[in-house]
Amino acid sequence: MRLHLLALLSKEPAHGYELKQALEQLFGSAYPSPNIGQIYVTLGRLEKDGLVRSVDVEQSNRPNKKVYYCTAQGREALDEWVDSPTEGPRVRDEFFMKLVLAPLTGIADRMALINRQRRHYLAIMRDLVELAQQTDRENRPAQLLIEGAMLHLQADLDWLERCQEDLA
Repeated sequence: MRLHLLALLSKEPAHGYELKQALEQLFGSAYPSPNIGQIYVTLGRLEKDGLVRSVDVEQSNRPNKKVYYCTAQGREALDEWVDSPTEGPRVRDEFFMKLVLAPLTGIADRMALINRQRRHYLAIMRDLVELAQQTDRENRPAQLLIEGAMLHLQADLDWLERCQEDLA
């Protein structure tokens, strides 16, 4: 969440609730709504690390609010984040370790593991389909996030099928 907040602050200064609202507006229900406490803790850490600075802004009928700004050091961290590739496929897959080791040690049957994992993936897929139907069609970032998750999940389902064919 650090770099997500920093990216929003690089666009314009904001306080915690504005950042929460911006994330919710951008990603809708496709991305879990951030906890406001987590946002303020993260902002505090960003400030401690010199990536943001804050200014207290007086309000007439309310308590003062703290507005955060991205620093030059924060901009450098963002540039580094954007320029670095995101992690690719996971080679140390937890399920695959179970699939190989559990039958070897007699803890579980390989087909039972595959079927349980398939049911789990299908339940997640149903949830994603429902989420896609509930998400505003005009909110392209949210739609693309859901579509990406569904495509990754379909690849995992295809891979399970391959495991079943080769190992069972």
